Amino acid sequence: MHGNLRQNADLLDRIKAGVASIGCDVAVCAPFPYLGQLQASLAGTSIAWGAQSVCEYSEGAFTGEVSAAMLADFGCRYVLVGHSERRGLYGETDAVVAAKFKAAQMAGLVPILCVGETLVERQSGNTASVVARQLSAVLEACGIDAIARAVVAYEPVWAIGTGVTASPEQAQEVHAAIRRQLSERDVAVASGVSVLYGGSVKPQNAVELFAQPDIDGGLIGGAALVADDFLAICQAAS
Repeated sequence: MHGNLRQNADLLDRIKAGVASIGCDVAVCAPFPYLGQLQASLAGTSIAWGAQSVCEYSEGAFTGEVSAAMLADFGCRYVLVGHSERRGLYGETDAVVAAKFKAAQMAGLVPILCVGETLVERQSGNTASVVARQLSAVLEACGIDAIARAVVAYEPVWAIGTGVTASPEQAQEVHAAIRRQLSERDVAVASGVSVLYGGSVKPQNAVELFAQPDIDGGLIGGAALVADDFLAICQAAS
């Protein structure tokens, strides 16, 4: 929850100018009030845009919520579902996340499914089981074919905004586990889906993280608010 119209315009202008020579997929996900600004600024460019959350219901008496169809109305291609802050601060359960994933796809959006463990869960040796459970909820509700039309993002909660980053080896281990779980249902889907890493990615560590065989790119938080940092990370991904 950052930004205002002036700051956003400057950030978007600098990102647009910088991505011209970068050969990777780039998307920006903004708070709901600024989706119109994204649409106006990014239409006709190579940069996609999306939202940070979505309601699991298509319409009705859900004051304050935003439906997937509304996001599509603003030209959104992507939407985050299951971000750790939505799970942790707002109590979104695995079932709710799965319902949001399904609602997003029904409206033609590409959900970015976020999974990841807390520090307590990691210290208890439960990383694999937590991530598997979160992923299984979507697989059971939507099926493996739905993953082919989605993006998965592993975000260790203990490494978000803390300055602590999972080592490339730690991140790779979880990314590989995600692909193994998906490959049990469909090898082609498992090999084809993009699995991103999100957890204090910076220009200084992006190259080493993205060099891992099962890390396809990044879900960038704080560093995306600084155009030069975000562009450097995009360059590392390309």
